[in-house]
Amino acid sequence: MDINRANEIASSPDMASVTYNGTPIYIESVNLDKGMAYVYPLNQPDKIQEVSVDSR
Repeated sequence: MDINRANEIASSPDMASVTYNGTPIYIESVNLDKGMAYVYPLNQPDKIQEVSVDSR
């Protein structure tokens, strides 16, 4: 995913349909300097993960 698109999704008030490894996720925030996004599965909001925005 493009880092700028990930940041747009995280900043948007609308819920976007995003998956990571086939799992629906929520992008909580993006660290532009590190190229990382902080995400969690929609059904497990306590399972925040740091993932590279270059991950597919």
